[in-house]
Amino acid sequence: MTGPSIDKLRLCIWYNGTALDAARFYAETFPDTSVDAVHHAPTDYPDGSAGDVLVVEFTVMGIQCIGLNGGPQFPQTEAFSFQVATETQEETDRYWNAIVGNGGAESMCGWCKDKWGVNWQITPRALTNAMANPDRAAAKRAMEAMMTMRNIDIAAIEAALAGAPV
Repeated sequence: MTGPSIDKLRLCIWYNGTALDAARFYAETFPDTSVDAVHHAPTDYPDGSAGDVLVVEFTVMGIQCIGLNGGPQFPQTEAFSFQVATETQEETDRYWNAIVGNGGAESMCGWCKDKWGVNWQITPRALTNAMANPDRAAAKRAMEAMMTMRNIDIAAIEAALAGAPV
């Protein structure tokens, strides 16, 4: 067998002609992220022509992906998202602002959508830890605080966990 070696499992994300732009943005925004290969269509296809970028192989924070420029038939939904675990408020804000500030859109509870329609959850570990707290009343307060947020505020989550009013 000749040709590129492929791992057994990669994510394939459908784009409407913008896979290379998206992969380049991800590579500029996230660590351990790269554009690995660009493949052009060998012939015309329903939503493109021979020579168009058809497939982009890229890695997002160590996860291998394929961007397929398949056309407008299958837009992204919240049913798929990348979840990025962050350590600090600065890191949380940096990723959130990069995605939303580059033509993306805010959603609730740490979710946002990039300008290509791909959904992201920017999730501080402090939130994940708060939700798993064995003190279920404290976990409930943290969740109630999160439910009021767009970009997650770690200090507010920690205050709610400690018993401060939401």
